[in-house]
Amino acid sequence: MARKLRRFFRDKRAITPVLSNLLLTVVAVAAMSIATTATYVITTNLRENMSERVVIEDLWFNSTGNINVYLRNVGKVAVHVSAVYVNHTSKSFTPPLSLEIGEHGWLNILVSDGWVSGSLYYADIVTTRGTHVGGYYKAP
Repeated sequence: MARKLRRFFRDKRAITPVLSNLLLTVVAVAAMSIATTATYVITTNLRENMSERVVIEDLWFNSTGNINVYLRNVGKVAVHVSAVYVNHTSKSFTPPLSLEIGEHGWLNILVSDGWVSGSLYYADIVTTRGTHVGGYYKAP
């Protein structure tokens, strides 16, 4: 009996397949957990970007030469305006605008050279998540 037991422990042929199967299982589980985590992160980010919706409800060319835009957040996440472009030129704006879900507010675009009556202007408002909302507007 002791001889059979010694021979069993000296025989290494069965250990290699067991270890390789165990290692393969560990690698597969680790790869699937990384893939699951990456999928969750990517879809969460996409869901936030797709849930961001801003609407320009009104745009006014005021007498001081600036442009006032009335925005409404109709999406499912808060919106923060990061940049404003008029005719593809970056413009400064006040106040720094953040709109919670369902909120609305005015954004004042400072146009240093003013606007020309009867001209067509393209206003583009960009959020921190990269959503663009804009359109063409004719000055009165």
